[in-house]
Formats: sequence, C-alpha cells, structure tokens
Amino acid sequence: MFKQRWGWIIGMLVVFLAITFAKAQSEKKGAADDLYRQIELFSDALTLIQSQYVDSTKPKDLIYGALKGMLNSLDPHSQFLDAETYNELKIETEGKFGGIGVEITIKDGLVTVVSPIEGTPAWKAGIKAGDRIVRIGKELTRDMSLSEVVRKMRGKPGTELNITVLREKEERLMDFKIIRDIIKVKDIKVAKILEDHIGYIRLVEFRENTAKDMETALANLKKEGMDSLILDLRNNPGGLLDSAIKVAEKFLDYGKQIVSTKSRVPAQNVSYVAQCKNPILDLPMVVLVNEGSASGSEIVAGALQDYHRAIILGSKTFGKGSVQTVIPLGDGSAIRLTTSKYFTPLGRAIHGEGIHPDIVVEEETLDFAAEELKEKTVRQKVEEVFEEIEEKEKSPLEEYKYDNQLLRAVDSLKAIKIYKGTKDKNAQVQASQGTPVKK
Repeated sequence: MFKQRWGWIIGMLVVFLAITFAKAQSEKKGAADDLYRQIELFSDALTLIQSQYVDSTKPKDLIYGALKGMLNSLDPHSQFLDAETYNELKIETEGKFGGIGVEITIKDGLVTVVSPIEGTPAWKAGIKAGDRIVRIGKELTRDMSLSEVVRKMRGKPGTELNITVLREKEERLMDFKIIRDIIKVKDIKVAKILEDHIGYIRLVEFRENTAKDMETALANLKKEGMDSLILDLRNNPGGLLDSAIKVAEKFLDYGKQIVSTKSRVPAQNVSYVAQCKNPILDLPMVVLVNEGSASGSEIVAGALQDYHRAIILGSKTFGKGSVQTVIPLGDGSAIRLTTSKYFTPLGRAIHGEGIHPDIVVEEETLDFAAEELKEKTVRQKVEEVFEEIEEKEKSPLEEYKYDNQLLRAVDSLKAIKIYKGTKDKNAQVQASQGTPVKK
C-alpha cells in the first residue's frame, strides 16, 4: 500500500513536470513566433518608406531612426548612440570634456538636471538639481532625446549657451546665459578639518582614481587629528560603480554586502561585497545627501545607512538606481541598455525611491548677521556685506558656517562624541570602583 501511494505521487509529479515543460516550450515558441511576425511588419514598413516616401531615403538613416525610437521607448536611460555620441561618452568618462557642467536625465518625460557639477559654469550660474530644462537656445526640448540635448549643450569653450529652466519649487521659468568651458572633473573637491577635530570631505563624483584619492585624504586628515568625519555627497551624480563600492568598503567590515543588482535573468544578478582589509570602523560619521545625490552616491549612503555605520542627513536623494550597460555595435555605434537595478544590503530598491535621510534637513541660506544689521544705516549694511563676501573668499574654512545642513552634521558629530565620552568615562569610574561593567 505504501509503495503504491509513493508510486502514485511520483507519477503525478512526472506528469506535472511534463505539463510545465510543455507549457514553457509553448510560451517560448509563441514569443518567438510573435517576434518574427513583428520583424516582418517592420520590414514591410521599411520597404514601403523606401519605395513610396516623397523623398529618397538612406537605409542607414531609417535604421538609426528606428533604433533611437526603440531604445527611447524602454526607459529614460536606455538610448541608441551613433558613432559620434558614443565617442563623446567615452571622452566624458575620462573626466574632461567641453560644456557647461551638468548631469542630466529624462524624468517624467522632461529633461531634468540630476546635479550641476561643482565649480563648473552651470554651478556658478545657479543651475540646481531638479531644474527642468525646457528650452535650449530657441528650441524646446519637448521631443529631444538625451543624446540630442547633450550634443546641443556642448560646444567650444568660450561660446555662449542660453537655456530656460522650469524651477518647480518656485513655480517659475528662469533664463540662464552660460559660457561654455572645458569641464575638468575633480572627484574630491574639499578635504579639511572644520572644528573640534571633525574632518570634512566633499566628494563630487566617482571616477577611476577616487578611491585612491579618498585614501590619501583620509590619511592626511588623520595626521591633522581627525576623530570624526562628514562625507558630503550632495550634488554628486554618481559615476563609476566600482569606484563607489571602493569608497563604501573603506567604512564597512570585510565581507559585508554593499549593493546588489537584480536583472531579468537571475544568473546575471550580482552582489558586491566589501573587500577592504583595513577598514575604518571606529570613526563617527555623518553623510550629507540631497536631491542631487544619485546613483553611486545613493549606493554609498544606502549601505552605510543599512549597517548603521553613519547618520544620513539632508534631503531625499534623486532615486537613480538602474544599471546601464554600453554595448558597442559593428559600425562604431552602440546601445546603452538598462540591464539591472540597484538594491541596498537590506533589499531596498534605490530606483525611483531614493535614500531617505535619518535626519531630514532641507537646504536654506543662513544669515547670522541679519538681526545685528537691522539698526544700521543702508551704507553700513552694504559695506559690511561686501566685506563679508571678501572675507569668505579669503577664508574658505569659514564657508561651512553658512551651510545649515553642514552645521547640523557638525552638531550631530559633537553630540555623538559627547555621548561616547560620557559612556567611556562612566565605564572607567565603574571599573575603578570594582563595579562590573555591562558591555
């Protein structure tokens, strides 16, 4: 009886597997048949255009146009790159190119600034993360692809570019006249001690040498007495994935997962883990982020947040957590294809969600002298404002006192150090009195 029952179960299992396999094969065959039918439809349309369109057409132009439309229909980050655009992309990743200095994407169907690169013409002109570029020169960007926008914004250094942006928070259109320049991307913009032995590193992009530069900056700050760190990732649009991982692993235990990617094909899912053998684990940290922090910045912030390794402070990040793979084609062109998405160690999706800070502090301009100036004459006010600006330019170490988010980060680290010092002192007192110390 027992053998008969097991024989019946095994038989049913075999039948179930056979049905499942047949169904999968049928679906696979159905998908292939549908693809062939659509390719035939495309071929018919191509033939009709070539034979009946009012003007003669080149096959290459038609195919390129079709490829652009095909990639654009997928998502804002996938695109077809002709040979010229592909070469521009390669130049850009080398860290030096001509233009105004903005990282852009297509969001909600609009050309959107992810972040202006610090120190560039766009930054100096006042372009902000989240600005919607609605016009370049006299042309509306409504139907432009990302590559077209990039091409129009680039040009010879010294030439003028006029753009109009929609700043949604202020509900107004703004015109900017920007002079193009050679954009040299410097990954670490600032590395210094602020006060009370608090180190500060402003990281503006992840490039090939970022991890090495980061190591040098940390070593120098340690020599200057750093006992806590603020890592500023505001307006950092990302960059190289490997570089972001190498930065994150400097502050995490060996073997800890930093980020994982999930794609359509499970076999292509990847998990990236920390491999730094001498990480810095005892340094209190605050990471500053804002809506201009994207991609690699979100990977670093997300990993440090999941392991409670750092306090994340600022405003919600951009939410660009998809992986694009550039695949060269035979004629020198290429396709940039979204192949997977990023997830934090705890499995949180970055794409479309962003990283939410532990402490939310919206950016604002501070004017500590406003109350004191109220009773002074207009002439005195003007003179003091000029002197204040000149003093700020002479003493860059004092600039952070006008940055409310950075000030909150400094206060947070001071509080952590006070708490840690009090805890250690209590432990010493208990030990001296022979009281067991709870750990």
